[in-house]
Amino acid sequence: TYKFHLKGDFMTAEKTETKEDVKKIKHGSKVKKAVKETAEAIIIALVLAILIRMFIIQAFKIPSPSMEDTLLIGDHLFVSKLSYGVQVPKPGIIGWESWTLFGHTVFLTPIIESVMKPAWGEIKRGDVIVFRFPGDRTKDYIKRVMGVPGETIEVKKRRIFINGTAIEDPYGIFKGNVYGDSTGDNFAPYTVPEGYVFVMGDNRDRSFDSRFWGPVPVSEIKGRALFIYFSIDAERGGLRFGRIGNVIR
Repeated sequence: TYKFHLKGDFMTAEKTETKEDVKKIKHGSKVKKAVKETAEAIIIALVLAILIRMFIIQAFKIPSPSMEDTLLIGDHLFVSKLSYGVQVPKPGIIGWESWTLFGHTVFLTPIIESVMKPAWGEIKRGDVIVFRFPGDRTKDYIKRVMGVPGETIEVKKRRIFINGTAIEDPYGIFKGNVYGDSTGDNFAPYTVPEGYVFVMGDNRDRSFDSRFWGPVPVSEIKGRALFIYFSIDAERGGLRFGRIGNVIR
């Protein structure tokens, strides 16, 4: 509202604020403050999520049958980034990772270049690890370590030999190759170089692994698989409640 004043030949107007005007101003200030605080909280949460995923723990989904029967298509699992050392970031972006909600991409975040620096924890045969695929570093693979640095690994008629001695292989299964290829049934002796590990999928007939493209640099390991936190059967539909919480061995 306005209050008018007559001064000589001139009239001036003075704006006055009513209680309703004051309420509107206060309400607007509260809305702006709430929006600002919400935006700050979202940004902080996003930064923390990226840091946690990069340095501490990350979730992965199994898309293929290469690790059956240990891991099935539709299994969701957590991977520890601190099992063997620390992820050290480097300048550069490998690619972009999409964050989805109900099957729709919400936003993209950069995949920061990093290398794993061993600091503690020994990489052992039998460990299930996630690593960047040497052929395409924007892709993550999950396999089982079968040979460590300095060991000579050989496959004879599906049996695995380490330094000339056959080893127990409780995880390997053979379901037959869908293409009828038996290339992986035999593998000539190969000595794993320092700084590398030799990996294989548990579903030996249907795994594209070190038998075909060579060893994995230790620096490219992202972490060790811990446990399944969610599992869904996409073909039959429904959750696999019996798999939730299973420790990966």
